[in-house]
Amino acid sequence: MDRALNFDAVNTADTEGHQRWRNWIGFWLLGLCNNFAYVVMLSAAHDILQKQESQNTTTPTPAPNGTNIEISNSSNNNSSRYDCNAVSTAAVLLADILPTLLIKFTAPFYIHKVPYGFRVLVCFITAVVSFLMVSFSSTILMSIFGVVFASISSGLGELSFLSLSVFFHRNVLSGWGSGTGAAGVAGAFLYSAFTQAGLTPQVTLWIMLVVPVILAVSYFFLLEFPSSFPQWRRHGDGHSPSRVVNSQERRPLIEEETDTDEDSETTQEEQEDKHIIPLTFTDKIYIMKGLLKFIFPLGLVYFAEYFINQGLLELLYFPDSRLSHAEQYRWYQTIYQVGVFASRTSLVCFKIRKIVLMSLLQCLNAVLLGFAVYYQFLPNPWVVFVIVLYEGLLGGAAYVNTFFFIREETAKREREFAMAAASIGDSLGIALSAAAAFPVHHYFCSL
Repeated sequence: MDRALNFDAVNTADTEGHQRWRNWIGFWLLGLCNNFAYVVMLSAAHDILQKQESQNTTTPTPAPNGTNIEISNSSNNNSSRYDCNAVSTAAVLLADILPTLLIKFTAPFYIHKVPYGFRVLVCFITAVVSFLMVSFSSTILMSIFGVVFASISSGLGELSFLSLSVFFHRNVLSGWGSGTGAAGVAGAFLYSAFTQAGLTPQVTLWIMLVVPVILAVSYFFLLEFPSSFPQWRRHGDGHSPSRVVNSQERRPLIEEETDTDEDSETTQEEQEDKHIIPLTFTDKIYIMKGLLKFIFPLGLVYFAEYFINQGLLELLYFPDSRLSHAEQYRWYQTIYQVGVFASRTSLVCFKIRKIVLMSLLQCLNAVLLGFAVYYQFLPNPWVVFVIVLYEGLLGGAAYVNTFFFIREETAKREREFAMAAASIGDSLGIALSAAAAFPVHHYFCSL
């Protein structure tokens, strides 16, 4: 009998270990695919704008293969020493972040009425539409609308998957963070590599249509959900303050008894006895106030780094380099994403509580590169590569540590809402940085 019990215990432990790894990989892939289109659109920002300007300022002449348009610097505003596009890449950033910002501001108050399965289908469809619209676009407006669809997919996905993580063991959050970091590296690097190898941006975007497919497969076929998970029905039918939601529908799949023992779990009987009262609107406002200590520092980090990425980096052009202006811009984005990936993966090794310190350091980066643009004292793009790598390390660490400590310091019944609501921080910072980048671009390009 003892042998049978021991065998069952070992078998159960092996099954749980397999399930945790499978879910970790699932969230890693979800993070990768969810942020992929967003990153690609930012990496393609310079090409998108330059292509449309070339078509709008020159006599249309079909390229031999119908798609490969050679772009020369003559289409740019050469009256400036900064080799500027007529429209700043911040325009693409605004299109890439404003829909996400709107979703994150409003969705935490109503998104529980939409089943997770339907949310993922919307993410899949809008990501596919974004790649197709940008690849076939013939005007800047059409390109911007394609970027908007990528933003809807990414914003809805991030909010939903962060909320979804509370139904699983806490280690899926490190998988999500690492996956979102990998999206930056994979998206920026593959776009840069494919275009550098001679593929047109249009063909490159067609190839990347496989990414939304991987997202759908990862969610529907890789994750192991609890049997009562509300996949295709409203999350807690009758989600009103007067009703009590069954704990089998609202509880996380694995809950921790203490913060210091990751492997400890409450018994099945204890979980069944728990009843979680749905949050009222007043509850949610109160939770939002408590989250401000996380939202503001995270927003400041992202304000500074995206002001750099979409406001300053396109102005840091070194004519004597073997890399063209477009190539320099692509590799700035790629190396930045390498830093993001490394720091978002670091959560499995160590945690950093001082988010405010990372905010201040990121602001110093922005000031340094702002002076570098104005005085042009940096000798070559390799110095910029080092700075943007450090910038990515700060941004990635701020993101993943923010959500880790929100999960750790938030009551169980509040976690799902808190994880979704706090995601507004990075998007708000990015949107403000894009707005600030426009006058900066205009000022420097008028010199």
